[in-house]
Amino acid sequence: MKTKTTDAAPAPAVSLTGAVRAFGDVRAVDGLDLEITPGETVALLGRNGAGKSTAIGLLLGLDEPDEGRVELFGTAPTAAVRDGRVGAMLQEGRGVARVTVGELVGFVAGRYPKPMDVREALRLAGIEELAGRRVDKLSGGQTQRVRFAVALAGNPALLVLDEPTAALDVEARHAFWASMRAYAKRGHTVLFSTHYLEEADANADRIVVIDHGRVVADGTGEELRRAGGGSTVSFDLAGRGTEGLALLPGVTAVEVRGDRALLRSEDSDATVLALAALDAVRNLAVQPASLDDAFMALTAARADLDGLDDLERV
Repeated sequence: MKTKTTDAAPAPAVSLTGAVRAFGDVRAVDGLDLEITPGETVALLGRNGAGKSTAIGLLLGLDEPDEGRVELFGTAPTAAVRDGRVGAMLQEGRGVARVTVGELVGFVAGRYPKPMDVREALRLAGIEELAGRRVDKLSGGQTQRVRFAVALAGNPALLVLDEPTAALDVEARHAFWASMRAYAKRGHTVLFSTHYLEEADANADRIVVIDHGRVVADGTGEELRRAGGGSTVSFDLAGRGTEGLALLPGVTAVEVRGDRALLRSEDSDATVLALAALDAVRNLAVQPASLDDAFMALTAARADLDGLDDLERV
């Protein structure tokens, strides 16, 4: 009798379950749940102090959670890093004196069991021409790209990037993201944090918004826009009043600017049809919410909930 076998599903590339990390009375990470499947590119968004850097420190094994569990590829972060499955580009770090870019990347590559060819790492990072330059003589933007090459040196299955374009000009930022996408297309997993919402929208499969150490939204850019308030439907009042506008289908907020009404709507189609029935369509316009709008709405909603929690605890 033959035994039927099934292939087990691969372990998540990143798994944080109920992770908590406190510093005194401040819970920088507060019951964080996050799972990333192999091959995904995920952006981590949050205001300063939201817990992004602490979460990254936990998943890289640079810190230990006070509660909960953190795993990379089904194992402890320190083991995954030791096995060469993780590469990281962090904000902090200084250049090494009297060492060339090629020597530095080659040295790091030599620490891993299955490294990337040094020339390939330099090419992907866009710094082939800097191979013979001393690391401590580079500009801020060049140093940032060297950090990217160092993160690639071990040919990691998971690449973690903490604010990777912070020191880059516009042209260098475009080149960086092209390199990152090329690496992700090879089937690698990428997790990056950024303050540039347009970068998250353009380069990530998923956007995870963290606030007060917790996930407050998780989805595509379009899903976050809908969750953050959908669209704005605007039209000229032409002397008519605003009575009843807040009760129209889909409308969540009403604002008047001069003679123009702006309706925040979760269902712009339903709102427009209702306005048409009222013959209120003069200079009608529908504008999808920007990711900035959604981000502000989602984090403001979290702040409101925290305020209610504080009241309940009093």
